[in-house]
Amino acid sequence: MLENIDRPASGAGMGKDMAYRKVRAGHGASLHSGALDNEELQTASLELEWDMEKELEDPCMDGFQLEPADQHIVGSSTGTTMPDLEAIQPSASPHGRFERLEEDPDYVTHFTRPVPNGQQKTACLLFRYLLVGSVLFVLGLIIGRYAHGTPRPISTPPADTDFYHKVLSDITAEKIQAHVRALNSLSAEDGELSRALYLLQQWTELGLTDVHLANYSVLLSLPGSSPNTITEKASNRCFYPNQQPCHSESPKPTSRDQLFSFAAYSASGTLEGEVVDVQYGNIQDLSKVSASTNGTSKIALLKLGQTPLLYKLSLLAEAGFAGVLTYADPCDLPSQQDLQNKAFGIALNPGGDPSTPMYPSIDGSYRTLRGNLTSLLVQPVSASLARELLSIPPLRQESPCLPLSAPATGVRKTIVLTVGTKASYKTIYNVIGYLKGASNPDRYVLVGGHHGSWHGGALSEWSSSVAVLTQIVASLTMQARKGWQPDRTTVFCSWGGSEFGNIGSFEWGEENRVVLRSNAVAYISLHRPVSGRGALCSVASPSLLQLVSDIHKKLLNCTRGGNCVGPNVSSVQTSGDVNFFANHLAIPTAEFAFQETSTGEKTSFLSEAFFFDNSSVPETLDPSFILHETVAKVTGEAILRVVTDPVLPFYPLDIALDIQNKLKDGEMSMAELLEKAASLREGATFFQSEMMRPANDPKERDPSHVRMLNDVLRDLERSFIIPQPPPGLYRNLLYNLNPHTAQFSILKYAEDAQKEGRMNESLSQVLNAINSAERLIRSGLELFENNVIRSN
Repeated sequence: MLENIDRPASGAGMGKDMAYRKVRAGHGASLHSGALDNEELQTASLELEWDMEKELEDPCMDGFQLEPADQHIVGSSTGTTMPDLEAIQPSASPHGRFERLEEDPDYVTHFTRPVPNGQQKTACLLFRYLLVGSVLFVLGLIIGRYAHGTPRPISTPPADTDFYHKVLSDITAEKIQAHVRALNSLSAEDGELSRALYLLQQWTELGLTDVHLANYSVLLSLPGSSPNTITEKASNRCFYPNQQPCHSESPKPTSRDQLFSFAAYSASGTLEGEVVDVQYGNIQDLSKVSASTNGTSKIALLKLGQTPLLYKLSLLAEAGFAGVLTYADPCDLPSQQDLQNKAFGIALNPGGDPSTPMYPSIDGSYRTLRGNLTSLLVQPVSASLARELLSIPPLRQESPCLPLSAPATGVRKTIVLTVGTKASYKTIYNVIGYLKGASNPDRYVLVGGHHGSWHGGALSEWSSSVAVLTQIVASLTMQARKGWQPDRTTVFCSWGGSEFGNIGSFEWGEENRVVLRSNAVAYISLHRPVSGRGALCSVASPSLLQLVSDIHKKLLNCTRGGNCVGPNVSSVQTSGDVNFFANHLAIPTAEFAFQETSTGEKTSFLSEAFFFDNSSVPETLDPSFILHETVAKVTGEAILRVVTDPVLPFYPLDIALDIQNKLKDGEMSMAELLEKAASLREGATFFQSEMMRPANDPKERDPSHVRMLNDVLRDLERSFIIPQPPPGLYRNLLYNLNPHTAQFSILKYAEDAQKEGRMNESLSQVLNAINSAERLIRSGLELFENNVIRSN
């Protein structure tokens, strides 16, 4: 690389020394390096020719001299004046909250040159042509020598707006709709296997490499031969879960929906007990109930929402309840959907195959038959049946929605609950395919959807997930066939067994745990791309909040300084296959989805219910498929950023700010916690500005620096994994229970429980997590400092 051309003055008015410094974008290799590839040599040749021609526009030189960059003198004690070079200028980076150095494209115009003398024109022209020809001849010999050396892989073209446009413009509503129609035409009798084989063929034809099925024999909880029933003891009236009457002697299902209105992994049997209204089942609700009655051997009538179902079931078990009827309050449901009389299903599995907890279900693994994961008999029921059991009269159509609640003077009913679930081993199928990366093939960006459904083809919301995922595969592989290759490897995953506790993703993750801990950098989820016609709501771990927010603002055409509704992005704990990657491996995650309503405090975790309703069908919910196209485009842009950005678009300062936000309103925040949080913020700010800034600048980028930097960014969220959280709560402390409660979930739990030992334990876990993250940042700073010293 040509670093400087210094020439002494010759003639009147020629007393200025001119110095040029061309900085090559990329890794900073010099011209005399022994490992030049063809592209670098051609670039160096062009740069040299450009500099020579610019220099030779002046009168003929008495001589010139090449100097290495490390000997370039910016200032001098002599009287010689140097031109005010402005080769770089600071500008706001669109990729983060720090200043980025960019080359000024007009820096040549900062210099003025004297007009050549007429007497010297002919001699100058001859000298110019002779000099340029000689230099090009020498460079030609060098290029020819290295051109026949060891070939090197073609470098990945820089990811830019034009390339993003090419990829995203190929994603259309019509193409996604075609995928949905093809998926819906598959045989419902073959179930999950037919979908998996179809995807295997499709992804292979599209050009993914190493596309294969990952199969696991797992223990599923399935309904019995007859539906579960609820019988009112006083009147001897028998009901199915959707309030339809049945015959208690020999109940027979009138539809498959009645069979699959059950709680997977519930205890089975028959229970007689008094029905107690516990509302949402949180600690405050149970405190009110315990003041008036004892929960022992009683059956709780429980609303979905506010907190995870498993968390509430653990509280009810502690309170002595023997059974639970759970329902969704109509006031919490989208107003456009009349689901009061609808049956639904739920799963009580925290994740994975219950017969092989914490390790994969592969040949040779020890198995234990665990058909039920709770001592409670649990049964989901419709809101209309809940109204019947609470003795609440039917609501008039024109009346405002009133939350269901037992009348103060009402008489509690006694019922007989019959649950007949059974355990059976079944095979579930995952489809995995790879789009190999160029310079960092051992770094994985996982993109996941699911093709499993609660039962057969009755619930077809899975087709949305698979159709959007397949179209993204098609758009990326089309560019790959034209020569493009991502920097990092993209791993496309379609999971089976999702509705029974994200079994497919858990088993594959457990089998590849060590590889994923080392290689996985992000998980982009397509679990439920379109579940409503409302606003675009996104969930992202704190590392990716900035990236997801930027994509939202771009979609909403938000400009700097303009008025725009803020993006609906949060780090709320959510359901789906993202669970294993966010909760157990602490991989930064992101998910874009259209919902009917914004996720609120009460409506959170309603997605735990699987309703049998036609509104789940993509053609009914989004007939034009414009919402599907939008989710596919924003998801595709997020994937492109994570697989192509040299520095991962993760921002440690966002994690530090999120932690301080979680602590600011907490009543239990002690001085040590606040001090550690402030120290983490200080270190994250310095790390982001002093380490990430130069790595994001092509002129200052060093491959080893970027590699170490990305490893720190990848590992930062792992500091916040705790061993044993309360049931249903994430092990990853960075996720909230709902977007309106910023406090650490385990601190909120301890505060509600009002147990001193639990409070101290939770405080200690948070303190150690913050301390671990702060030490990781500090070690990264020290590592980079030592690396710079060695380089110098």
